[in-house]
Amino acid sequence: MLRPLYSSSRLFQAARQYFRNDQLMLAMLSVIIGIVTGALVIAFREGILFFQATFYGAIGERLYDVAAGLPWWHLLAVPTLGGLVVGVLIHYGLRDQRPHGVADVIEASALKGGRMSLTTGLRAAFINALSIGCGASVGREGPAVHLGASFAGWVAKQLDLSRSLSRTLLGCGVAAAVAGSFNAPIAGALFANEVVIGHYALKAFAPVVIASVTGTVVSRAYYGDYPAFVLPPHEILSYFEFPAFILLGVLAGLTASLLLRTIFTAQDLSKTLPVPPWGLPAIGGFMIGVMALVLPQVLGVGYGITDDALGDSLALGLLVAVLVGKIIATGISLGFGFGGGIFSPSLVVGAMLGGAFGIVVTSFMPELNTGTGGYTLIGMGAVAAATLGAPISTTLIVFEMTGDYALTMGLLLAVVISTAITRNVSKTSFFALQLERRGLDLKGGFESGLLRASRVCDVMEENAELLNRNLPLASLRVCLQESSTGELFVVDDHGGLVGTVTLADLTEAAFDSELDFLVNAADVMRRNPPMLLCNDHLETALLTMRDSGESLIAVVDNSENCKFLGVIEEKHVMAAYNRALLLSRYEERDV
Repeated sequence: MLRPLYSSSRLFQAARQYFRNDQLMLAMLSVIIGIVTGALVIAFREGILFFQATFYGAIGERLYDVAAGLPWWHLLAVPTLGGLVVGVLIHYGLRDQRPHGVADVIEASALKGGRMSLTTGLRAAFINALSIGCGASVGREGPAVHLGASFAGWVAKQLDLSRSLSRTLLGCGVAAAVAGSFNAPIAGALFANEVVIGHYALKAFAPVVIASVTGTVVSRAYYGDYPAFVLPPHEILSYFEFPAFILLGVLAGLTASLLLRTIFTAQDLSKTLPVPPWGLPAIGGFMIGVMALVLPQVLGVGYGITDDALGDSLALGLLVAVLVGKIIATGISLGFGFGGGIFSPSLVVGAMLGGAFGIVVTSFMPELNTGTGGYTLIGMGAVAAATLGAPISTTLIVFEMTGDYALTMGLLLAVVISTAITRNVSKTSFFALQLERRGLDLKGGFESGLLRASRVCDVMEENAELLNRNLPLASLRVCLQESSTGELFVVDDHGGLVGTVTLADLTEAAFDSELDFLVNAADVMRRNPPMLLCNDHLETALLTMRDSGESLIAVVDNSENCKFLGVIEEKHVMAAYNRALLLSRYEERDV
């Protein structure tokens, strides 16, 4: 386990006082995060290539060319055995026993104050690289984002930064990872602000841009400044093509919805099988191997076949076959528990859809001069944007990956339509669906994160009215009549909470003077009262108040001896929340 940096928070505080400017400190940290994240992304990609070379003998992106020449038993054995190893590693190596990706980063930003575990990030990266290397139909960009965010979240934790600064650093890690993965610095910065941070305030945007540029520089220093895909020359020569772009946007939205439904249907199906969770990736790997016997293009990330589609070198039948096969293979891979992302598969699916659509349209209307490659590009962006629910940054990613802006209007039109249709059909994005299926609804995630950022002991009152359990009834009545809250807390001789009492708890017999010294507080109190621990966050406090119907809750040191520490009222929680919300809004507006 990684140990905290020695006196790291003190070091940060000393540096903050020296520079007297949080923005300057954030700028320095963003450069560090950009450099380290860029290096981590390179190591992750090289790890994938290592596993592919080891398992298939493939070098580079064109895994399917090599796989097509391998014997049948090889194509079945590699994803099956690889899936078995992946399942065991996930089950015994990750605390929550599931793959990790962008959804976990969004959760950390909304609910965990930007804090993440680097140990978990490194383990998840290894598992994800192994998943892709053995042929699972998943993407490499999502795991890279999780890895970069894990490092940034770990740095924030070591430096004990505030929630706002931690979320900004988390965005820096995300931006550097996206930029390094796609050679796309602009898209990296926008993706981090659009998906993770949730606003574009200069205080957050400037460090994120610095990290994004730094991550790109590191990536280009290693791989060179080349676009991921090369397109033949094309341009929009007629506005009569726009109806075709609109129709492609509609088809892209429906295709993205089908991709999402396939993934989660496969996940539901896997849960019904009489197989332990660690064995599910092996079953999924076997099914992928069977598909690869007929259609090896479904293996791995799929950028090789995407490049072919952009170059107008695929027949209509193959485009449709890969389109259907990639949707099924991706659903199996993610549904049966392989680690990996969704972005690359959505690009491949979109490329196949756009390429097939372009062939059909241009055959009926040869006067359209955009060409099949242009429709392929638009299909890529439209399906990916609708799947991820991030239309702005996804559009820029496609532009920066190809270095081609000639189809800007057509792509933007298709992206808007496809995103709207997917939102109408699937109601939300892939990442939001993942979180919802874990029981997390992030529609109020920002507000929930503010509540989780504060502890009960930060807002509780210590001067509560206490009674000893042996207090006679006569004295109890007097105390209740003089109480400012109408509720008293009963403790034992050691200060442990044992109950509460109000005037409503006293029966008519309790007002009989003959019982004044025969009955004590322990006889009339309510036992097992709701209580909170000092380190509980305010969201837990609100949930406890809601479930118990009480607006005044006792705070204890632990659940064993229940030593009374103080009380917390609903008005205290709401006041703390309003202060945090106001401060956060000020930060967003750079006040």
